[in-house]
Amino acid sequence: MKRGFSLASATLFLFLLALLLPVAILAVWSFTLRWPWPDLLPRAFTTDQWTALCSFSGRAFGVVGRSALLAGCVTVLSLLISLPAAKALALLSFPGKRIVELLVLAPVIVPPISYAPGMHALFLRIGIADSFTGVLLSHLVPCLPYGIRILVNVFRALGENMEIQARVLGASPFRAFLHITLPLIAPGIASAGGLLFIVSLSQYLLTFFLGGGTVVTLSLVLFPLVKSGERTAAAVWSIVFILVSLSFCLVLEKGVKRYYSSRETFFLS
Repeated sequence: MKRGFSLASATLFLFLLALLLPVAILAVWSFTLRWPWPDLLPRAFTTDQWTALCSFSGRAFGVVGRSALLAGCVTVLSLLISLPAAKALALLSFPGKRIVELLVLAPVIVPPISYAPGMHALFLRIGIADSFTGVLLSHLVPCLPYGIRILVNVFRALGENMEIQARVLGASPFRAFLHITLPLIAPGIASAGGLLFIVSLSQYLLTFFLGGGTVVTLSLVLFPLVKSGERTAAAVWSIVFILVSLSFCLVLEKGVKRYYSSRETFFLS
């Protein structure tokens, strides 16, 4: 028992170390002015990058707000599309189902550089290129496979017996889904939503192609800094990226808990 406990503790420690050590290094780098190799600690510190980020005269707050709004809208739309698609793929049988499942994964398998120019040409024709709407729709392409795949597994694990029982007792399909299925799959929706938000927030190539430089997001600011070797600035923006993603996931988790607590209060009353 003690041996198993010590092994579990060591595994947990290594996991936390692997998770927190890169973030700790980023935090140190965000205040570093000079850190030459092979020095173990930085030689000089600075707060210039944090001061520039917090300056209201800069575009930092606009970039963060626009990125969060874009990723949030993509997450909501992706979930609205993924829910019925995943339920159909998980619970229904129809000709060509296996082909559809493979096609759903195509945007993950095919690199974005191969279809981004075609999307840009199409969006130019319909007048939404270089716009927030165009970038939003382009982000749906890499996000939908993740949302559908996660929710397919959720629906398969849940099955449809409870929803069928509700319909036998007189509930309409919509009410059965709303009051029976939705509460049961809420944790799966929250997990999918967190991943979709991060995937959208990380999109650089599609945002660059379809935004045309007019829609500036965190990824468009962060990636050039990493490539150019601006380590202090890149560390600051990386921490902002982590905080935005973590905040969204915490809000989702809190929302699911509040949703369950409200339903429990309703049934108890």
